Amino acid sequence: MSKIIESLNWRYASKRMTGQKVPAGKVNNILEAIRLAPSSMGLQPYTVLVIEDPELKKQIQPIAMGQPQIVESSHLLVFAAWSDITPAHIEEFISHTAATRNQPEEALAGFKSTLLGIAEKNTQEQNFTWAAKQAYIAFGTALVAAAAEQVDATPMEGFDSEKLDELLQLKAKGLRSVTIMPLGYRDTENDWLAKLPKVRRQKEKLFIVQ
Repeated sequence: MSKIIESLNWRYASKRMTGQKVPAGKVNNILEAIRLAPSSMGLQPYTVLVIEDPELKKQIQPIAMGQPQIVESSHLLVFAAWSDITPAHIEEFISHTAATRNQPEEALAGFKSTLLGIAEKNTQEQNFTWAAKQAYIAFGTALVAAAAEQVDATPMEGFDSEKLDELLQLKAKGLRSVTIMPLGYRDTENDWLAKLPKVRRQKEKLFIVQ
């Protein structure tokens, strides 16, 4: 069995965590996996907030339906998509691409025009929806990376995004929260799910081979 399959069999959505700190090296590896995650056009239209402050996590907990992992986690990741795709975003991306690849920005004029055309033909809400989908790709990558590091990571959508945005002042940053992920270590004594077998659909029902 490959290492990646072993890691995915090991992971589950932890319902309780111990509060033990995750070493900085492991956290950095998970964050680097997020940074390296693919996205459409390579734009990465999202930002990830990394929250360690215990007091801030206490304020977030009631916004997230009182889920204990929020305060029991070592780190809480908030995946926030851009609320719109603006020309300024695209200008910055093109400049960064040109600098990284050591080429003149003029060489990317066609690519830039394509990005601007896509962003401008959509409404702000359509651009946000597209950005949120890209954020989920990074979110899934983070789950796999955490499993590879033997760090528990719980995917969460059970929170009031408007209240979280207000608390974290995301609107002023041009962001809207999409999903959150506590990182930590499972509390096997108090987690009802810890000892139960993993349930997944059978291969013959999940896949259609043609």
